[in-house]
Amino acid sequence: MRQPDVYDITIIGGGPVGLFTAFYSGMREMKTKIIEFLPYLGGKVPYFYPEKVIRDIGGIPAISGEKLTVDLIEQAMTFDPTIVLNEQVMYMERLEDGTFQLTSNNGAKHYTKTIVLATGFGSLKSVKLDLANAVDFEEKSLHYSIKKLESYRNKNVLISGGGNSAVDWANELEPIAKRVTLIYRKSAFTGIESNVSKMMNSTVEVLNPYELLKLNGENGQLSSAVVKQVDRADTKVIEVDNVIVNHGFEINLGPITEWRMNIENGTILVDQTMSTSIPGIFAIGDVANYPNKLALIAGGFNEGPIAVNSAKQLVSPQEPLNHLFSTHYEPLTSRN
Repeated sequence: MRQPDVYDITIIGGGPVGLFTAFYSGMREMKTKIIEFLPYLGGKVPYFYPEKVIRDIGGIPAISGEKLTVDLIEQAMTFDPTIVLNEQVMYMERLEDGTFQLTSNNGAKHYTKTIVLATGFGSLKSVKLDLANAVDFEEKSLHYSIKKLESYRNKNVLISGGGNSAVDWANELEPIAKRVTLIYRKSAFTGIESNVSKMMNSTVEVLNPYELLKLNGENGQLSSAVVKQVDRADTKVIEVDNVIVNHGFEINLGPITEWRMNIENGTILVDQTMSTSIPGIFAIGDVANYPNKLALIAGGFNEGPIAVNSAKQLVSPQEPLNHLFSTHYEPLTSRN
């Protein structure tokens, strides 16, 4: 019987942090595999935020989510990792020789010496608008994410939500749309203070605390929305062409919650080496939980190499773990 391929490291999750981790793992000369649940790489960034401008990555003044994804995929492919798409890892078993056997939803089996969980918050589903007829307008004039900003040009747009996504989209759409109205059911916004200040000092009409009460329209096209002031009977009718709902996400880590790792509030507890409570399994990015965590992509870009270095020491304990710099790494410098 043919012996299965055994990888040094298997990264579960092909989002930004998983992709950069694959690059660094390749630079550490580890045999690397990425398993991604979606049919494409990039995670939630190209799906939810393709045109959102990202500015909190060092050395990159501004970049769209779509362009960042393209660049990260190109970087991740530098050392030719094995890519498996459209598979969800369901089960994990540690074999007698210490190797992990992973079984996917389609029955495929993967063998690896170490595992890095870069699953984000698992499967993300937008919290749907709790109105009876909302489904009649979904993906037509009611959306839970923005794919193309240009499609909202000269439109009357209503945004419901008060977190970072809602505030960011209000600021992005303000110079494009005919009118932007943002409603939030609480008195204080949870978005970043500077972005909230920018919105409050723009032409965006802000109504809070208000909530959506009724949608009007036909054949999937909205014409107006009725909003109500929270705890009062006051209502307003707002002319709308599009409604964007940013009420957060339903988080589901899926079957890895059954792997008996220490989990808290939907995240996996790790130590300073990114190790979980199971030796040989590491967690990075949104799913990882430790004191003073930096919940940014840039923070995940630091966590990935830490996890890879920890995995390398397990895979090759006899080899010294030297500092690694791409500027001094001969296989890369020789390409210049």
